[in-house]
Amino acid sequence: MGKKRLKLFLKILLTGIALYVVFNKIDTKTTWRVIQSAHPGWLALAWLFFIVSKVFSAFRLNRYFFDIGLHLPQSKNLKLYAIGMFYNLFLPGGIGGDGYKVYLLNKTHGASVKKLIHCVLLDRGNGLAVLLWLMFGLMLFLDLDWSLPISPFWLGLLAMATLPFGFYLVMYLFFRPFMSSIPVSTGYSFLNQVLQLFSAYFLLAALEVEHQFVTYLFVFLVSSTVSVLPLTIGGVGARELVFVYAHDLVGIDRNVAVAFSLLFFLITVLTSLSGIFFKFKK
Repeated sequence: MGKKRLKLFLKILLTGIALYVVFNKIDTKTTWRVIQSAHPGWLALAWLFFIVSKVFSAFRLNRYFFDIGLHLPQSKNLKLYAIGMFYNLFLPGGIGGDGYKVYLLNKTHGASVKKLIHCVLLDRGNGLAVLLWLMFGLMLFLDLDWSLPISPFWLGLLAMATLPFGFYLVMYLFFRPFMSSIPVSTGYSFLNQVLQLFSAYFLLAALEVEHQFVTYLFVFLVSSTVSVLPLTIGGVGARELVFVYAHDLVGIDRNVAVAFSLLFFLITVLTSLSGIFFKFKK
């Protein structure tokens, strides 16, 4: 219990520090005006695409459940996934969403805890691999001024070529029973991440961003990668910090970028709140 409280305290501390840095780097009044001016129609479309992206994410996890002999109806799987999102976002100090899924499915279906843990690890790992692949893919279209000996184009191309082999090797060495699921689960991951890219695009349209779409989407994928790390509560602060410092590297508008990040987090919160309904519904 002491370790859990310490982890929660550190997460709260890091979240607070990150937000403090962010709000000291931007003009809060300008950022608030940008948020207020967001077009509601584009915002609704962004929210819709985000919800659908999570549906495919849930399908991916259920595919891994199928591999261990756990045949959940998709309706129940979607409800469980919604509850997991709620736990991940609103209960960071206790049992997380993945832990709750493992606990509940072990209790109600007698599934092996070890196999369930492998399922949730693969669910996250597959999604992260595809996210990184798309991120490096966008690097092919960026004009970045950096001091590395390799250009962004060739770095992106090299990473795109090696990532699939790396993922396949990890699957072969550590998760061989799930090998047959690679095509289907990776397809779900692509649908999940591409739909979230569309969601991000519609958010940019809502904020009337007319230029640098690829740059904003690239930074969005970088921030999504950083937010996966369990450093802050629900990724809050970490994602915004990436957008703030991206201003110096790629020249995007700092206030618009933070407004975009906050609106995306709001969409995530509203979607995750659906887990309350399924959690307490008999």
